[in-house]
Amino acid sequence: MACSPALLLMDRNLLARKQNARLDKQNDLGWKLFGKVPLRENAQKESKKIQKEYEDKAGRPSRPPSPKQNVRKHLDFEPLSTTALILEDRPANLPAKPAEEAQKHRQQYEEMVVQAKKRELKEAQRRKKQLEERCRLEESIGNAVLTWNNEILPNWETMWCSRKVRDLWWQGIPPSVRGKVWSLAIGNELNITHELFDICLARAKERWRCFSTGGSEVENEDAGFSAADREASLELIKLDISRTFPNLCIFQQGGPYHDMLHSILGAYTCYRPDVGYVQGMSFIAAVLILNLDTADAFIAFSNLLNKPCQMAFFRVDHGLMLTYFAAFEVFFEENLPKLFAHFKKNNLTPDIYLIDWIFTLYSKSLPLDLACRVWDVFCRDGEQFLFRTALGLLKLFEDILTHMDFIHIAQFLTRLPEDLPAEELFASIATVQMQSRNKKWAQVLTALQKDSREMEKGSPSLRH
Repeated sequence: MACSPALLLMDRNLLARKQNARLDKQNDLGWKLFGKVPLRENAQKESKKIQKEYEDKAGRPSRPPSPKQNVRKHLDFEPLSTTALILEDRPANLPAKPAEEAQKHRQQYEEMVVQAKKRELKEAQRRKKQLEERCRLEESIGNAVLTWNNEILPNWETMWCSRKVRDLWWQGIPPSVRGKVWSLAIGNELNITHELFDICLARAKERWRCFSTGGSEVENEDAGFSAADREASLELIKLDISRTFPNLCIFQQGGPYHDMLHSILGAYTCYRPDVGYVQGMSFIAAVLILNLDTADAFIAFSNLLNKPCQMAFFRVDHGLMLTYFAAFEVFFEENLPKLFAHFKKNNLTPDIYLIDWIFTLYSKSLPLDLACRVWDVFCRDGEQFLFRTALGLLKLFEDILTHMDFIHIAQFLTRLPEDLPAEELFASIATVQMQSRNKKWAQVLTALQKDSREMEKGSPSLRH
């Protein structure tokens, strides 16, 4: 049955009025809680218009707005949330605030403002102090750079062991001269040249090409090593590079230093096939790359790994490693007897935490800038500073470690806090005495090496 257009129009108007009524009802629900429904917007406008016309006819000027209504105009900001409740009167449809409540609210607001100003002042003072410290540090580094470049480096042979230079060394070598100082301190006993690096790198690239194409060529100098061992080293290098300082994102595939790191590690496996690649080497090479050119980094890397301590660890000389651990325990007991006894009680041996620290020279365990400072003094004092740093770390966290069991100690020492303050660590290291019964580190280590020749399993305290 067809409907007339008039009926359709009436139905549409009725539906529209019902929807408008429903919306008005929903908008009024909140105000009904206070027992009063506000006028519709049109009605409010009409009432104001009628009032104005009446006042004009009566010849009476409209009343000026009250001071309370002008509160917003005199404020330097637009009151929001609780601020508006404190500074402004309640809406006309609500009971007025009692004078006591209004006074209380104003006092609370004033207290909040005072506290906010105190916090702002404290934060401003903190920022100012940080800026001043940064300026002092930059000035100190600038002066140190001039001293190293103009006085120390030109006269290295005569000045490197002086008291003044040793003090500057302890404070940290400026980054701009760090690579040069490291190279001089590490030395080049192996007499490696840039040309030798190029030769080793060319052999490494040829080896990578052979393995990638499935070739089976064997070089004469590698005849004593299986193809499987060489391939395993290449795969391990590739895997370890991706895990080297992952937060920096500069050594991974596509990063600016990826090829340099890959070149140094590959060249070293050709230079020392008897050692090959061992996990941890990538961190040492990466730190050197950040401070030296590729060829100079390779020279420093090869000479550094040729030091007795590093060679013992990277060649996994179990007997010599146990001797180093035994020497460490001698000074551990001397400096931290209470913590040493606690470790013994929990059967916590040094290898659990020292291996990772020594293998990477702390570059994996400590923040990079702090690790570089450890490297600074390590280049000055040699291997004993690696073990002195370990004792400094244990002393710094002694109070925490003495209340931990085996599992928690091992977890803590293998993952040190990331926000470790440099000055506190070096202050702790400075208190460590590397002397036991009038014997220094080298003397204790030599004596233990003699004893180890007569003992198949090393120090009794480290037998497994």
